[in-house]
Amino acid sequence: MSVFIMGTKIKMTQIFNKLNILIPCTIIKIKPSIITHIKSISTDGYNSIQIGSFPVKQKKLSKSCQGHLQKSTKFNLQKLKEYKVLNSNSFSLGKEFTIKNLLVGMKINVSCLSIGKGFAGYQKKHHFKRGPMSHGSKNHKQPGSIGAGTTPGRVLRGKKMAGRLGHTQITIKNLIIIAVNINQNIILVKGSIPGKSNNILTLRDSIISK
Repeated sequence: MSVFIMGTKIKMTQIFNKLNILIPCTIIKIKPSIITHIKSISTDGYNSIQIGSFPVKQKKLSKSCQGHLQKSTKFNLQKLKEYKVLNSNSFSLGKEFTIKNLLVGMKINVSCLSIGKGFAGYQKKHHFKRGPMSHGSKNHKQPGSIGAGTTPGRVLRGKKMAGRLGHTQITIKNLIIIAVNINQNIILVKGSIPGKSNNILTLRDSIISK
């Protein structure tokens, strides 16, 4: 059965394997996740499941969220995430995913928010070249032409320009679990994961292997 679970990024570290080869890895704190809602083609037009995690006090949730969660669990879960699945009949409401569902050598896909870097210019965001710095040039960090004149007489959609950089959802696929600590609810994943420490992650088993 597929695995869907949430967690938080602790930090990056490095370990040595049995051949004394250094492996960079990321430490993830796993949070138990519960299936809170199931959608099917007959009722919703597509198959999906919704999982919830990160329990909070009841007063932190709205009345509508409390009523929604009472159908599947007694916990007040703050974070909800929906996943599309091929067949939702194989899942049951209230089923819990824990760290015991994650095994060493298993490949997973991790989704998270990258670090936000604020408003960035052309050189930082799109790696544009700067203008000449000598011979009287005044075009150092200007964008240059952004389109034609009379035709079309507007800036085309999708033009690379200055703007906000980062804080977008990124999915890293086929990361390998190299260690599992059930007592501390911690796993080690080979490689790096975007985002800062304590960033909320959503994990699922990898569908397509490399």
